[in-house]
Amino acid sequence: MPGVIKIGVSSCLLGNTVRFDGGHKRDRYITDTLSRYFEFVPVCPEVECGLPVPRETMRLVGEVENPRLLTTRSGVDHTERMQRFCAGKVANLAKEGLCGFIFKSDSPSSGLYRVKVYHPSENNSVRQGRGLFAAAVAENFPLLPLEEEGRLHDAVLRENFIERVFSCRRWKDFLQDGPNYKKLILFHTRQKLLILAHSPRHYAVLGKLVAQGKDLPPAQLLARYEEGLMEALAQISTVKKNSNVLHHLMGYFKPHLTGDEKAELLEVIKAYAGSLVPLTVPLTLINHYVRKYEIAYLKKQAYLNPHPFELMLRNHV
Repeated sequence: MPGVIKIGVSSCLLGNTVRFDGGHKRDRYITDTLSRYFEFVPVCPEVECGLPVPRETMRLVGEVENPRLLTTRSGVDHTERMQRFCAGKVANLAKEGLCGFIFKSDSPSSGLYRVKVYHPSENNSVRQGRGLFAAAVAENFPLLPLEEEGRLHDAVLRENFIERVFSCRRWKDFLQDGPNYKKLILFHTRQKLLILAHSPRHYAVLGKLVAQGKDLPPAQLLARYEEGLMEALAQISTVKKNSNVLHHLMGYFKPHLTGDEKAELLEVIKAYAGSLVPLTVPLTLINHYVRKYEIAYLKKQAYLNPHPFELMLRNHV
C-alpha cells in the first residue's frame, strides 16, 4: 500500500456544523468508508475567511467566468474577502501533499460543477459557474483529482476519482524515492495497463516519452510524465477499453492455459463486454491465473489491484 493519502474535503461533508444555517451535510460514504483509507484535510472557505455561523446565504452574481460573491438578501459583496482567503489557503494546501479534493456541490464557494450564477439585475440564473474556492484549487492544482460529493454516488465517477487518488499517491511515493530514468521506466511499466484502460492515446504518448526520456532533462521528463499520467487517468475507463485490456492480459497466459481455462476466460470476458457481469469477475479469474502460473510481469501491474478490494469499486455493471 502507498503512503498516507491526504485529501481535502469540504468541512460540512464531515459533519462539521459550519453551514449558513448552523447545520452540516455529512456524507456517510466519505466519513464511514473513505475515512478508512484517506486522511482528511477539512476546509470551509466561508467560515475560514471570517464569516459567522449562522450567516446570510450567498450566491454568485455576474459573469460566469468572473462572478461576484454576494449575500442573497442584503447584497453585501464578499468577493475580495474570499479571494484573499483563497490565495493564502492554496499556498497552505500546497504544503499538505494532497492527492485529491472532494467539494460540496452547489456551493458558491466550494461547488465544482454547474453552480448557479445569477444575472445582476434579474433573478434568473445559469448553471455554468464554479465556486470561488473550488475555482482557485482547480487553477492552482490542475492535475489534482477533484470531485463533488454528489457525483461520488455514481459508481463510474466514484471509481474514476478514487483510482486517480491512489495513482496520485503512487506517483508521489515514486518522487520521494529518489526518482531517476531507470526508476521511471519501472514505474511506467507497472502503470501501463491502467493507463491503457483509461486512454489508449495517452498510453502511446507516454510510452514514446519514456522511450525517449533519456535525452530530456530529468525535471522536464518527470513534469511531462506526471501531466500525461494524470490527464490519462482523468479519462473515464469504459467497458470497451477494459475489454481491450483484458484480451491484452490474456495474451500473457497463452503458453500456460489449458483449453478449458482459455475457454472459461474468454467466456467471462465476453460476459463482461456484454455488460452481464462486473469487471471484478474476469479480473478475479485473471488474478488467479497470475498466481497459479507465476506471471511476474503481471504481478506488479497496477491495473490488477489499483485500490483496496474492500472498496468494491469494480462491482458495478
